[in-house]
Amino acid sequence: MPSQLICRPERELPIGVLVVTGTLDLVTADALEQAVRRSLSVEPRALVVDIAGLEISDPLALDALGDVVCQTAEWPAVPIVLCGPGEETAQAVAAWPDCNTVDVADNCEQAIADAGKVPEPPHIRVRLRPVPDACRQVRQLVAQACAAWQHSELTATAALVATELVANVVRHAHTTMDFTVGLRDGRMSMAVRDGSRRLPRPADAKLTDSGGRGLRLVRELTESWGVLPFPDGKVVWTRIGTGASM
Repeated sequence: MPSQLICRPERELPIGVLVVTGTLDLVTADALEQAVRRSLSVEPRALVVDIAGLEISDPLALDALGDVVCQTAEWPAVPIVLCGPGEETAQAVAAWPDCNTVDVADNCEQAIADAGKVPEPPHIRVRLRPVPDACRQVRQLVAQACAAWQHSELTATAALVATELVANVVRHAHTTMDFTVGLRDGRMSMAVRDGSRRLPRPADAKLTDSGGRGLRLVRELTESWGVLPFPDGKVVWTRIGTGASM
């Protein structure tokens, strides 16, 4: 009999809550990954994943859980908390290498309450139409944010990166987009969510493109960047250390 996994989002904002029940194996791991990505795509303050009702069938499935959570933990400014794991799962999570952004909590209600007590980092979110003027709007927004957060030294770099992210949607996705800029843990994060499933690649952009120099420039100017796909679109995100400059 095939295994079954149910991923039920109970809350999206300000704290995301995803309840996962059933059996996790190498087949159902993909459903978990899609559910986590969807929960992160709305950019909650934190994401609590309730795995109290999750059965992990074998060690390979436990590795699959680590792959899903640790990869998506790269999403900036959205901490992930796994709550209600069994003792074996909790020990395995603690041993995952390069995954120190994921916390583990015994009690899910307490984990949600604790996440809600953490002060919300400064951030600005705006919806933009896929028109060339969106690039000008986002440059102004980023300049205002850098000044308000006392990081004017980042203005030139952050404005250029934001322009490239938005220009990529204007040129290729042609959908309405949500642009978010925030500050957390000494890093400025920027993200653009659009309604296209086409995944960007730095090689797709040419330095002679009108409107910018492509995602290769984003890769060169940022501390890290990535793409978070989900069923009806994607989020392209970046992080810039507050010590960065042009």
